[in-house]
Amino acid sequence: MSAVAPMYSIIQQLRDSLQSSILGKPLEINLLLTAMLAKGHVLIEDVPGTGKTQLIKSIARTINGQFRRVQCNPDLLPTDITGMFIFHPKDQEFVFRPGPMMTNVLLVDEINRATTKTQSALLEAMEERHVTIEGETFMLPSPFMLLATQNPIEFEGTYVLPEAQMDRFMMKISLGYPDEMTERIMLARHVEGLPSERVDTITDVTVIEDMQRLVEEVHIDDAILAYIIDITRRTREHDQVLLGASPRASIALMQAAKAFAWLNGRDYVSPDDVKVLVRYVLGHRLVLTIDAKVEGIETADILYDILNQVTVPVRLGM
Repeated sequence: MSAVAPMYSIIQQLRDSLQSSILGKPLEINLLLTAMLAKGHVLIEDVPGTGKTQLIKSIARTINGQFRRVQCNPDLLPTDITGMFIFHPKDQEFVFRPGPMMTNVLLVDEINRATTKTQSALLEAMEERHVTIEGETFMLPSPFMLLATQNPIEFEGTYVLPEAQMDRFMMKISLGYPDEMTERIMLARHVEGLPSERVDTITDVTVIEDMQRLVEEVHIDDAILAYIIDITRRTREHDQVLLGASPRASIALMQAAKAFAWLNGRDYVSPDDVKVLVRYVLGHRLVLTIDAKVEGIETADILYDILNQVTVPVRLGM
């Protein structure tokens, strides 16, 4: 572990820098770092003004990565995100003009305001990390992370994200309102400028790639894998769930657990890592029955029940 000690120092600096940007959200910051190191994408669903954009811009700044923002609306076309070929009169040829997709950190703001056709343009990039335009494939920069936002209470002029798109987000999180003391500190700091402009650059994208490789080497016992599979399979069998978690969800939970364990200084995954992440990795992937919705049951309630039913592995062969 001594060989990676400098990496942990960098991670702590990243945490400190982001927590100075967005106050009172240590868990959410840890979840975003987890997704980044697990090569995942995150959907942030919250009301306006809670700091979503500032947090995402701060992440890009701290890792010295390229940042692009797409403001979604019904007029947005797929090529406005992916890029397009433009005819160059002087050279008498078509030249590829990259879109905002070609970046390290892509903010897709109010993703549910884009049409389903434009939303679908993100699927290839999120899963395969490249885009195909006019039959030609272009690889995205590495690392690549898509962070999308949506407003959970305003539905006029919006398009519901299909299950296939939701399934490609590793996590769904919410920042929520700050407590009173935190909001007082925020007001006092407001005169210093935007939070994303105050954070320091801590590292660069090549170091993040090194961290991602270290995460891949984190040990996960067969008992933990069985634990993950048991949880996801029970979501498919639950009588209040219309659509359960997919095999992609099992993979996402495994990858996230490895990254979460590494962030906490361990080279192995524990059952507690899985327990913490289940709500954020599986919650948005479940579709509840109409009866469950009428009764006011939420996915968090169902996942809590499942975790109480599944046997937790206690002896790990590490």
